[in-house]
Amino acid sequence: QVQLVESGGGLVQAGGSLRLSCAASGGTLSSYVMGWFRQTPGKEREFVAAISRSGGRTYYTDSVKGRFTVSRDNAKTTVYLQMNSLKPEDTAVYYCAADSFYRSYLPGRTSEYRYWGQGTQVTVSS
Repeated sequence: QVQLVESGGGLVQAGGSLRLSCAASGGTLSSYVMGWFRQTPGKEREFVAAISRSGGRTYYTDSVKGRFTVSRDNAKTTVYLQMNSLKPEDTAVYYCAADSFYRSYLPGRTSEYRYWGQGTQVTVSS
């Protein structure tokens, strides 16, 4: 029901920064918990970050803690992933995901998100 479109990917030098955006349409953004995942060829889709409906809680995979920040602007129906101190191992296709099912915790599994964007490529050169 909600449509998600990622943008902001590109090529960046190691140590640089990039901000990804996920624009949502077809629903009220505050109704959804939002997540970011990434996938490299040959590997499973990996959880990166999640943010609660109000933006009050966040959850990150250990490898990005201290470097990435997820935020949301429900009025603009947009979720962001600010990526700093990028490393070559951050290279992947990044996906935005949404789910409306109420949980007391922030989901970090692909099966816990119903709606997905098409992905945006992030390439970090060394």
